[in-house]
This record gives sequence, C-alpha cells and structure tokens, in this order.
Amino acid sequence: MTSSNTTLDDKDTFKILVATDIHLGYLEKDAVRGNDSFVTFDEILRLAQENEVDFLLLGGDLFHDNKPSRKTLHTCLEMLRKYCMGDRPIQFEILSDQSVNFGFSKFPWVNYQDNNLNICIPAFSVHGNHDDPTGADALCALDLVSCAGLVNHFGRTTSVEKIDISPVLLQKGCSKIALYGLGSIPDERLYRMFVNKQVTMLRPREDESEWFNLFVIHQNRSKHGATNYIPEQFLDDFLDLVIWGHEHECKIAPERNEQQLFYVSQPGSSVATSLSPGEAVKKHVGLLRIKGKKMNMQKLPLQTVRQFFIEDIVLADHDDLFNPDNPKVTQDIENFCIEKIEAKLDLAERERLGNSRQPDKPLIRLRVDYTGGFEPFNTLRFSQRFVDRTANPKDIIHFFRHKEYKDKKDSVHIDFAKFDRKAASEMTTLRVEDLVKQYFQTAEKNVQLSLLTERGMGEAVQEFVDKEEKDAIEELVKFQLEKTQRFLKERNIDVEEEQIDEEVKKFRETRKTNTNEEDEEVREAINRAKQKSQTEDINMSEEDDVGMKSLDDSDENNSPAPVRGRGRGRARGRGQSTTTRGTSRRGRGGASGDLPSSGRTSKAPAKNMSIIDAFKGSSLARQSTGRNVPKKKYSEEIEDDDSDFGDVSFVSSSRTDKRPASTSSSYSKKGSQSQGGVGAFIDDDEDEDDPFKSSGSTRRNRR
Repeated sequence: MTSSNTTLDDKDTFKILVATDIHLGYLEKDAVRGNDSFVTFDEILRLAQENEVDFLLLGGDLFHDNKPSRKTLHTCLEMLRKYCMGDRPIQFEILSDQSVNFGFSKFPWVNYQDNNLNICIPAFSVHGNHDDPTGADALCALDLVSCAGLVNHFGRTTSVEKIDISPVLLQKGCSKIALYGLGSIPDERLYRMFVNKQVTMLRPREDESEWFNLFVIHQNRSKHGATNYIPEQFLDDFLDLVIWGHEHECKIAPERNEQQLFYVSQPGSSVATSLSPGEAVKKHVGLLRIKGKKMNMQKLPLQTVRQFFIEDIVLADHDDLFNPDNPKVTQDIENFCIEKIEAKLDLAERERLGNSRQPDKPLIRLRVDYTGGFEPFNTLRFSQRFVDRTANPKDIIHFFRHKEYKDKKDSVHIDFAKFDRKAASEMTTLRVEDLVKQYFQTAEKNVQLSLLTERGMGEAVQEFVDKEEKDAIEELVKFQLEKTQRFLKERNIDVEEEQIDEEVKKFRETRKTNTNEEDEEVREAINRAKQKSQTEDINMSEEDDVGMKSLDDSDENNSPAPVRGRGRGRARGRGQSTTTRGTSRRGRGGASGDLPSSGRTSKAPAKNMSIIDAFKGSSLARQSTGRNVPKKKYSEEIEDDDSDFGDVSFVSSSRTDKRPASTSSSYSKKGSQSQGGVGAFIDDDEDEDDPFKSSGSTRRNRR
C-alpha cells in the first residue's frame, strides 16, 4: 500500500472491496478453463485480506448456476473460510434492525456478531439472476453460504406488488453508510413496479444528510428492449453511489449521472463468460474508501484473469487482398486469419511476461464478416492448428453475414407516417395473468369461470409458472369452493339450482371489486399448497417404508407353491390378479361412496361435480360430522405507522458481545430533497483517472 493511500486510511474511513459477477463454476468441466473462476475469486479474497478492508461487497452472480455442483460449493466455502475468518477485529458497527435486513435468514444477524464464528472480513452480497431464489422455499445457493455464516445475504424481496428497500446502517467513527441492496428481479416486472411507484427506498429520519447512501443493484443497465432494463433515472436522487451488477463490461470508474446527480460504478465480471467485446476489456475490482460524504474508488487490476483478444474482420473492406471471383480466395482468407491469430498469440506472450499467475493459453476470437460473395472455410479443420496454443480452439472463428439490401432505385418507398402507431403499453410483453384474463374474456360461455375471477386464476397460474407451485391452482379452486359453500349456507339458500347459480354469480361479482380480499385468498391458497406438498413428501416416505415392510412380510408368509402344470399355474395367476383388482375396486368405491373426510371435502367437487352437487355434498358432510365451520374474515387492512419505530441506538463494537442488541431505527419513506450534496472527495494522487479529483464535482443544492 502506498504512502498516499495510507494517509487516507484512518478510524473514520470505510475501506470496501467491491466486485460483481464472479460466476463460480463457469465451465468447471472444461479441461483448460475449468478453474478460471476459482483462481480469480481466490485473488479477489487475497486482495481484500492484503488491503485490510472493513468488508467485502458483492453485486450478485457469485455462482454461475442456480444449482451449483458440490465441487463449486465446496471450493467457495473453502476460500471464504480461508480468507474471511480470523482474529482481526471489526472496526464498524451496525445500527439498523438486523431482523429486517436479514429477515429471510434462519440466523437474522450479521455473521461477525455470531458467538460461534470468528469473522475478520464480513462479506455482504445480493443475489443475481444466475443464483436467484427459486422453488417452493425460495432458496438459492447464496442462502447455503449464508447459513454457513460466511456471507451476509441482503437485498432480498419476494413481493410482486410492492418493494420497500430497508438499508443496512453502518457506522465507523464519524462516517455513516446506508447500504441499500436489491437482488435480481425480472427486468420487465421491476420496470413496471418503478413506473407504478411501487418501489420505495426507506431513509433514516435522524441526520439523514449525514448518511452516505450506497445502493447495490443487479439488473440490465443497457437497453435490451422497451422495458427489459432499468433506466438510471428510475433510482432515487438522494443516492450517492450505485454499484451496478449484471453488466460484464468493466466500467469501474464512477460515472456521474447529470440528471439524478449520483455516481454509477460498474465493476463488471471477473471471468469472461462470453466471447464478446465487452468481456475483452481489462478486468478490475474496486477499493472503495468512504469518509463522511467523501469517496474514492481505486482500481485494482486482476492479474489471474485469462487474456482475451477479439477483432472484427470485414472481407469486403480488403479489396486489394480478396476477390470473390478468384477460385483461391477461400484459401487466401484462411491464410489471412492465421496471420491475425499468430499476431494475437505473440501479443499475449509479450503481455504475460513477468506474471506467472496468469494462464498461459489466451482466448482469441475473430469475427469475420463475409458479406459480398465470399464463402467461409472449414472452421473445424482450421481450429486443429491452435489446439495446444489457445483456450478456445473450437470457436476461434465466427463467420457472419449482414443482410444485403437492394439499391434504393429498385426499392419500394414506404411512408411509415401513414401507419398507426401502437401505444407503448401495447408493445410491452404480456404477463401470464394478462394472458389468462384475455383467454377467459374471449372464451365461449360453457368454459367461463363461475367461481373464480380472472384475476385470481391469473395469480394462481403465475405462482405455478414462476415458483413451480404445482398445487396452487387446485388449492385456490378448493379454497373458493369452500368459501362459496359457507356463503350459501349462511344465507340459508334452498337447494334449488337456479337460485344457487344466481347467488354464486352475485357473490363472484362482489369479490371482483375487492382486490385486497382476492390477494389474501391467493396467499392463503399458496400456503395451503406448500403445506400439502410438504405433507405429501412425508406421507410418501412413510408409505414407502410401510410398503417395503409389508412386501417383505408377504414374501415370507405367502411364498408361492411350486407350479406343476401349465393350466394350473395360469388359473392360479388369474385368481391372484382378480383378488387384487377386486380389492382396489372396493377401495375406490368406498372412497367415493362414503362421506368425505374434512381434508378431502372439496377435492372431488373441484374437479368433477357441479356447484349444486358440491353444495349438497358439503351439507351432508356437515350434518354427519356435526362440525360447525366458524366464520372467518378474509379481508383486513394493514396500517403502516411510522411512529412505531424508535430512535437510532448504537451497538457496542466490542468482540466479546457479538449477538446484536435490540436495536431499531426509524425510517422515512419520503425521498427527502433537502440533502446536502456530495461535496469534496478524497483525492488519490496515484489514480489519474479518478473523476473525483475535479474541483467542480460538487453536487448542486436541492430544494
């Protein structure tokens, strides 16, 4: 560490190592590139240890796969334990309510305050789109590492209606950081939520102008479609610095957003996962220093990243070398590409001199545009020349061709002004619930919904598609059927089909106007589905044990007698199979003929019976069992009262008492415009590219 940097480090300065998109496990089965992600992650952790940072901040995609292999998980845990555990004391404290920041964890407190762990470098991370939570329990690979106590997973949300981002409040000396995080969410959905003002960033009420507001996000930054990205203008303007993950091109030097007046740093990936120009940029991690409202980002180049060279070749631009009419033009093109690759290999050898930690085989990519009557050569045969010298011999060459447009004289002129332009809302991608609603609105009368509303069914289908909740639709139908039966019973409606159908229609129309009640019904049905799937798993395991035991008993007690004749053996086989079929038939008859149990009262009506039959069946069931179903309210108002939050209390930073005290802080949902600007910044004399050295970088005063 240089002397100039040492002067920046004191008891009031946060030192944070920032990295994103590590993609552990990428191409782990590749003989040449399999260890690239692990080697670079080891270097990142070593840099954090050597620079004695206060904590490590990761911007998502720690893992490349949603379900990483055992090797990947083992290597990750091994390296985190090696570098993040130790006796060096933690110099900062957490002031916010940790049960809110880490509420999804079974251990809702920061790992360095756990009495069973000895952490010297805490790691904070949001999840990315590669390792996002999925399944019924909404778990991800990052939750496993968090449960092991090696990473603090924050910025997680499960709501698809409203997101409240509560910051992790950190303090070191006189410096205070409000650390916001938002894990990866489908871009179209998050875009829609921002437009509808359903995303709120909570702010501490006490001394809000003294907090340095740091936000970590993992979304598309560049525009991939009308709504398939998150514009920077959507983010609150009280932020000071945004760490943007998901984008792999390294733009770690903070860039100022002149409209929102905050800075954006894009660290990029630490391993090349695609052979694109953005991945060929030199890769860095950042050493971020924060003191009060000042900040400084020092770029740390990664030495273990595999070299990557890419070049575009347009054959039509080389008229002096290639003639499409020449019968040997293909061979000339092949020789030209060989010369280009040899030049890249020589450049890689020169740049690698003196760095033994860098892999010896580089990545090379030539993108050849053969538009203009040229023909591509055999890339498989071509790649054999560089098998032992490059890391990607199979895809060194990529041929592509642009569409050839006709001359303007021969083309037909089209006046696009005459065409009607569709609204932007019509051009966006339809959601699943919108497709369900559209289907039932245009469907024939005999397939229209009679109990459920289109919105409720759409939500259930969305749960089935997004979260793989296979029983969501069935449980919602059962739930609505039970509710309708209770409504009819309370109204003392006579069992007449016409009258019941009319009451059911009225009941359905009243529910359509109460969206909050319908949301409660969907959530209740999802909870039932989760409980059912867990119960079925337990029952299946028990039935397997009982079945195996009975199978063993039957083998011991009923061993078949030896068969002497063909006819006798066949007759005995038919008798046995007939007995078996009879038993199963009696079981089905009993199940359908007897009164249904309380657990299966609505299963048959939900699939095979009409409303009138279901109502009759449920009435008989209640009369026979004598059960009184209590009335239950399904709609309730939840009031958000900010006055419940207490004042900010400070937690002792001593290592002896690691468990968090009962701390809380009051937040304000209003994005205050009275915050002071980002004034002076810490200067780094050795970093000439640092944008914060400019004296004119002060933030203008807000209203």
